[in-house]
Amino acid sequence: MARIHELVDDYLAYLEVERNRSIKTRDNYGRYLAVFVELTGIKKPEDITAEAVRKFRLELARRKGARGELMKKITQSYYVIALRNFLKYLAKRDVAALSPEKIELPKIARRQIETLEYAEMERLLAVSKGEDLRSLRDKAILETLFSTGLRVSELCSLDRYMDIDRGEFTVRGKGEKLRVAFLGEGTKVALKRYLAKRSDADAAMFVSLGPKNKVLGRIIPRAVERLVDRSARKAGIMKKIHPHELRHSFATDLLLNGADLRSVQELLGHANISTTQIYTHLTNKELREVHRSFHGRRRK
Repeated sequence: MARIHELVDDYLAYLEVERNRSIKTRDNYGRYLAVFVELTGIKKPEDITAEAVRKFRLELARRKGARGELMKKITQSYYVIALRNFLKYLAKRDVAALSPEKIELPKIARRQIETLEYAEMERLLAVSKGEDLRSLRDKAILETLFSTGLRVSELCSLDRYMDIDRGEFTVRGKGEKLRVAFLGEGTKVALKRYLAKRSDADAAMFVSLGPKNKVLGRIIPRAVERLVDRSARKAGIMKKIHPHELRHSFATDLLLNGADLRSVQELLGHANISTTQIYTHLTNKELREVHRSFHGRRRK
């Protein structure tokens, strides 16, 4: 009988090769499962029992970070999901172990997401007014984030040689899934002006800039995060803004203007529509107007 470490290694290779998961996903699953094996002390798959899983979950719930804070429920769920998927793999291979159906996922409160009001978004997009390369780049980055709903990692991986006039391009998202993204007219203009200012031959669409706007190579996500936060403060937006807030605003803007949920799912690159549904409650602000207009009109 294969020992647990061998089976975990086989599973991680299966994720990468057969399921086409990213290296990051493989590494995360490897880390979660290593913690499970370490905390439970299991040696072989039949050691994975309901009692072992119960003790593991209790240990996660009591685990504290470097500053004494308890592990968040959402983080605990990552470990449990990894374990359950590993058990599904073992069942597929007819390896005797606990049935994955025996594991219930923790109940997570609906995630609260922040979006920008449309007026705030307009101020943010208008904040970079200069004609130098850095200002033009910053403007193009902000316009592209809102126009496409790209994740910051996807934005950083874009190459400059695309047909901007066509207004659409293919992006490789999570799990190596391909989807189409679209450029608005304002974004096309911003990209063209930025690229016209570039005199380098770097293949990256968005680059890091050093002193005197010297091109240093492809921009990294942390630099985009700093750019968005800095631009938000310049635009008079007091709350902390992350590039993902522009993705949230992209989704809610589509829904508020009548887009159906399935289309928004495709545009965001969500594997499951349940992920997209977190945005629907944000669009219910229209219900306030319905209530105000039509409720209790017969009352004196």
